[in-house]
Amino acid sequence: MIEREVGSAQPGLRWGPFTTRLPGFHVGFEAPEFAQGILLSAATGLALVPVMTGAFGLTFHEAVSMAFFHALLITSAPLLFGEPFATGWITPALPFVLTLVLGDRFPTPDEKFQAMIAMSLDLAIILLVLGATGLGRRFIDAIPRALKAAIIMGAAIAALKRVFLDDAPDNLFAMPISMSLAIGISLLLAFSIPVRRLREKSRSFSWFVSLGLLPGLVIGGVVGILAGELVYVVDGQSILQGGFVIPPIGALIEKASPFGIGFPALSLMLDPDIVSLAFIGYVVLFGDMITGIAILEHAGENRPDEKIEIDVTRTHLSTGLRNAAMGLLVPFYPTQGILWTGVHVIIVNRWAEGRKAMDSLYTGIASYYMWGIPILYLFLPLVTALRPMLPIALALTLVLTGFACAYVSMEMVRGRTGRGTALLGGSALALFNPWLGLSIAVLAVVLLTGWSDEEPAAV
Repeated sequence: MIEREVGSAQPGLRWGPFTTRLPGFHVGFEAPEFAQGILLSAATGLALVPVMTGAFGLTFHEAVSMAFFHALLITSAPLLFGEPFATGWITPALPFVLTLVLGDRFPTPDEKFQAMIAMSLDLAIILLVLGATGLGRRFIDAIPRALKAAIIMGAAIAALKRVFLDDAPDNLFAMPISMSLAIGISLLLAFSIPVRRLREKSRSFSWFVSLGLLPGLVIGGVVGILAGELVYVVDGQSILQGGFVIPPIGALIEKASPFGIGFPALSLMLDPDIVSLAFIGYVVLFGDMITGIAILEHAGENRPDEKIEIDVTRTHLSTGLRNAAMGLLVPFYPTQGILWTGVHVIIVNRWAEGRKAMDSLYTGIASYYMWGIPILYLFLPLVTALRPMLPIALALTLVLTGFACAYVSMEMVRGRTGRGTALLGGSALALFNPWLGLSIAVLAVVLLTGWSDEEPAAV
C-alpha cells in the first residue's frame, strides 16, 4: 500500500473533482468493519427484495441481483468518487415512494418502474444542476425549518403507517412474535435511555449495541423459526440453496431498465407527484450531507494525521451521477443516498481513536462495504437463509426511520407553532399524494409561520 504522509489526504487517483482509491493499493483492510458489513449491509440491502418480487414482477434472483447492483453503486461513492461518508439509502424518502408507487396509480410493473426511472432521473438532474452551479446550499437555506421539519415528520408518519397499517396483514399479523420482538429489541438498542446507561458501564454490551439492526434481526429470526412463523420448507422442499446467483442482466434490462421498457414520457418526468418526491429526496440528502460533515469535523480534531477533503460540489455531482446510473440500469428510487448515519458514526468513532485503531477513514469505509465488491449478495446460502427474514428487515428499517425522523423533526423547530405546523404538514405529506401533501405543507408554513424561522415569544 502507498503510505500517507502525516497531515495529508489518503493517496488516490485524481480525475477532475473526484479521487479513486483502489483496495489493497490506496486503502487497507479493517477486520471489525468487514465482519459487521458482511451481515448488516447484506441484510439491510436485501430488505427491498420482497417489494421487488411482490409488486414489481421480478423473480427472487432478479431482485437479489438488483440489490447487488445498488450496493455496487453505493460503494462507488467512497471508492470511485472519493466521498468520505458511509453511504446508504435516502431512507426518509422511502415511505413516501412506497405509498405512491405501490398504490393504484401505477398498477403494472412497467408503470411502477417508469415512475422509479422518472424520480431517479429528476433527482439526478437536480443534483447535477445545483452541484455544477453551486446553488445547492442557497436553495436549501431558503427553505424554512418548519417545512424541512414537516417533510421529516411526514416520513416518520408514512414509515410507521406502512408497517403498522398498510403492510400489517401480510407481515406483522402473519409473524407477530418474530416481527414484534425484532422491532422491540432494535428500538431498545438504538434509542433506550436505560440501555444507553448500561452501555456506558459495559464494554462488551457496548459492542453488542454497536451491531445495530443485527441483534434484533437475528433474535427475531431465531424465535420466528422456533414459533413456526418463518418457514424454510415450502411444499415439501427446502428454500435453502447452494452456489451463487448469476446476475440475469438481460432479464433485468428487459423488465426494469428504460432500455427495455422505454424511457418515461416528459409528462411523467414533470408530473407534480414525481417532482415532489425528487424534491423531498434532495432536501433529505442535503440534511444527510450536513450531518455527515458535522460528524467528520468533530472527530477530525483527534486525527490531524489525515486530511479529510470535504467538497459539497463533488458530493452533489457524484450523487447525481450515481442516481442517473441507477435510473438507467437498475431503477429503484431512493437507494442512492449520501449517508448511512448509524454506520457512519460507528466507523468515524473508531477512526477517531487514532491511527493505530484505523489507519485511514477510507480503509474503514471500504472494509465495511466489502472492499466495493458485495459478492455475498450473490451467495445463495446466505441470501436464501435470509429470505424469510427480509420482511422483518424492511420493517426494522422503516420503524427505526420513523422513530428517528420524529424526534429529528421536533428538534428542528423551536416554538409550539412551528411544531404544530410540522405535524400538520407532515400528516398531509403522509396521507395524501406527494404534490397535494407538499402543497398543503407549504401553505401551512406560509400562513402559520410566515416562512420564517423565528417565532415571537408567547404573550
